[in-house]
Amino acid sequence: MQPELSTGCCVAGGGPAGMMLAYLLARAGVEVIVLEKHGDFLRDFRGDTIHPSTLEVMNELGLYDRLLQRPHQPTPTLNVRFGTQKITVVDFSHLPVRGKFVAMMPQWDFLDFLAAEAQSYPSFQLMMRAEVTSLVEENGRICGVVAHTPDGEKKIRSDLVVGCDGRTSTVRAQAGLRVLDIGAPMDVLWFRISRLTSDPDESMGNFGQGAILVMINRGDYWQCGYVIAKGSLAQVRERGLETFRAEIAKAAPFLGGRTEEVTGFDDLRLLTVGVDRLEQWHRPGLLCIGDAAHAMSPIGGVGINLAIQDAVAAANLLARPLLRRHVSDADLHRVQRRRAAPTRITQAVQVLFQKNVITAVLGSLDEFTVPLPVRLIARWPWLARIPARMVGIGYRPEHADLAVIDGGS
Repeated sequence: MQPELSTGCCVAGGGPAGMMLAYLLARAGVEVIVLEKHGDFLRDFRGDTIHPSTLEVMNELGLYDRLLQRPHQPTPTLNVRFGTQKITVVDFSHLPVRGKFVAMMPQWDFLDFLAAEAQSYPSFQLMMRAEVTSLVEENGRICGVVAHTPDGEKKIRSDLVVGCDGRTSTVRAQAGLRVLDIGAPMDVLWFRISRLTSDPDESMGNFGQGAILVMINRGDYWQCGYVIAKGSLAQVRERGLETFRAEIAKAAPFLGGRTEEVTGFDDLRLLTVGVDRLEQWHRPGLLCIGDAAHAMSPIGGVGINLAIQDAVAAANLLARPLLRRHVSDADLHRVQRRRAAPTRITQAVQVLFQKNVITAVLGSLDEFTVPLPVRLIARWPWLARIPARMVGIGYRPEHADLAVIDGGS
């Protein structure tokens, strides 16, 4: 094993929660090491939405303009199609924030941006190809991790370990934290189809007879998510590729013959959807946030939003204890107490939508009836401001406490 490293905070996972937390802590003067198991951030079909609440945090931190120099598509509304009827169900234009849109930005660009900004602080260190394999525990307290790196096993001691390693978190499994599995009735098949200038501009969700197709405008291509019943990939394969292409063409007729760009089932990436959350997010010396604490449904694309909000809350509450080199259980519990209610409320709304819309559409044999809330929005468009608030800002939005983040000790 290589010589030990020591730091104030060891962040396991370089996703949105981990990179945002590390940036904020480094800016506050805390020594922080991020361990990212991959060699880069270039992984496709990840959550690529930056919501208005996240844009507002970036604005508070003075990063807004630099962030939006990265490639992105601003999306001020979210639209759905039920057959031939198009309805704007979310309108962000009335939100009380600077960025009144969702920025459709590849997640690798967002993470590269945060990493580049964090590198300007001497207390920040990012270790790529470093995968946490176990926790170091002494006298009932987590005091570090062991990571597999290209140079061999490395032990990193820290005052606090933060698990940001996703919905299959090694950290939370190693810590023995109990997971409440809420469940989801669906999985998603992600794939790409080229986009023509004559195509619609907006990202959209297409709802039809037994089918849901989400299409995200990525400029020169569509990132498509085809929703299937939970565990039904084998049946999709059995029906054959031509049937799959025909279902896509029926959901989005304007694609025409471009469905043949899906040349085989190897072109599809399966997202196994789960909704869960930890009963307790922490142990002495350890905290989980983001997907490691609560896996969200892709409905509304709010998973990244919740992860970023967790990171901001954690930095606001823990930067000063970390600078004092003493993080208590009470400090960690304050993070969970602040973020638990927004998590539960968001998941409850997602589950309600899953039961009343997703399950109904996937199980429909006849043309699906437009749900009542959507019909009401179609009749009174101003109602689209309500889901905009829920999706774009959420419950208990967090704001960077600059007195902490820029005030040091």
